[in-house]
This record gives sequence, C-alpha cells and structure tokens, in this order.
Amino acid sequence: MPRPGPPSGPVPGLLAEATSRESAGASLVLVPVGSTEQHGPHLPLQTDTLIATAVAEGVAERLGGPGAGVWVAPALAYGSSGEHQSFPGTASIGTEALRFLVVELVRSLRTWSERVVLVNGHGGNLTALRAAVDQLVVEGHDVAWVACATEDVDLHAGRTETSLLLHLAPALVRLELAEAGDCRPLTEILPDLVRGGVAAVSANGVLGDPAGASADEGRAVLAAMTTDVLARLSPVAP
Repeated sequence: MPRPGPPSGPVPGLLAEATSRESAGASLVLVPVGSTEQHGPHLPLQTDTLIATAVAEGVAERLGGPGAGVWVAPALAYGSSGEHQSFPGTASIGTEALRFLVVELVRSLRTWSERVVLVNGHGGNLTALRAAVDQLVVEGHDVAWVACATEDVDLHAGRTETSLLLHLAPALVRLELAEAGDCRPLTEILPDLVRGGVAAVSANGVLGDPAGASADEGRAVLAAMTTDVLARLSPVAP
C-alpha cells in the first residue's frame, strides 16, 4: 500500500503557482536548495529539500508574502551529495554543476526580482553556493545565501532531522526502522568522512541517533531556524 505524501494545499507566495503578472515587481525571491540523498533507513531522500522549503516558506510568510513582493521559488532538489553516493537512491549533480545552475538561475530571476536569497538545507552544497554567490556579487547582483542548520544536536538523519520530518511530513517517516548510527562528533570522524564518504563511518548512513525525536521538537526547531534566517536577512530584508 503506497504511503501518502505530505499534506497538500495552496501555500501563499509559491512562485510556481503564481501567474507572470502576479510576480511582477518582486522585491525578494527565496530559493530553497536541498538534495536527493540517503537519510538512513527511516527518512526520505528529499529530507533536506523539505526542510529548506519549509524554512523559505516560513520566512516568506513572516516578511509579508506576495503582498510585500516576497516569493518562494521551486526548490533545487539536486545538490552536491557525493559523500552519500555509496547509498542507493542518492542523486548528486556535484559542486561544479550546482554552481553553474545557481549562477544561471539567479541571473534569470534577477531580471524581474530586486533580490534573491538561496536557503540551503544541505551542507555539501556550501562550496558551490559560496562560489556562485561570490561570482554573482561581482557581476552586480543583489544575492546572498543562508543556511538552515540542523547540526546542533546531530549531524545527519538523527534526532533533529527526524523531529523536523515528523512535523513536516510524518507519513514519510519510517519511524519503526529508525536506528542510531555513528554518534561521534564531526571533528573525530571528519578524516574518514573526507576519504571514504559517510559509508566509511556509518553502515546505515546515520550520523547521530533519532531516538527521542518528536513532532513537537521539530516544530520548535523549524521556528528557531526560521527566526535565525530572518535575523541574518534583517539588515537587507524588504
């Protein structure tokens, strides 16, 4: 029996649902940047994309949405996920392709939007985003990137991300399959991670422990991430 997807329904400010005329005069376009990669035995491949999208939508709503000229673009669902390539389902386009994609996308969006902000949900995208934004700023574009960090509790597919998904898309969480992975801090596993990817340190792809995750915690984490992104945008937000 197929699992139901996330709750559906119109979300104010989604660029893909707007008409061309409605999007005219945009002051800010938020672009969620995620990934399609393994998240252990219990979380969906789109975990990072769902989180980045939810943060972008929360930021857009708190900035006034379409009434204030703020839109959320369709997410970039393929990122640089080479460290997860040993696991089935992972679909990575690599750093250089992502950098080029972001540059071309922002150039296009900036022909009708005053500003573009990339809301990143996957750490492996950082090199591409930094290089792309640096180039675009030199070209004269008003563009920035912000991270919706989930690593305060654990690194990957642990309690934090599991809690977020229990809040955002509970039907997609296979909680009965959740299990701990490598719980050591990043500083300790980083050399092996760089040499052999996630599989070199965690057979199940989890870096952390999902035990104790809850939808209530996910709701609180999402609110905190949204507030954090807003604070970093406040000096330049519309």
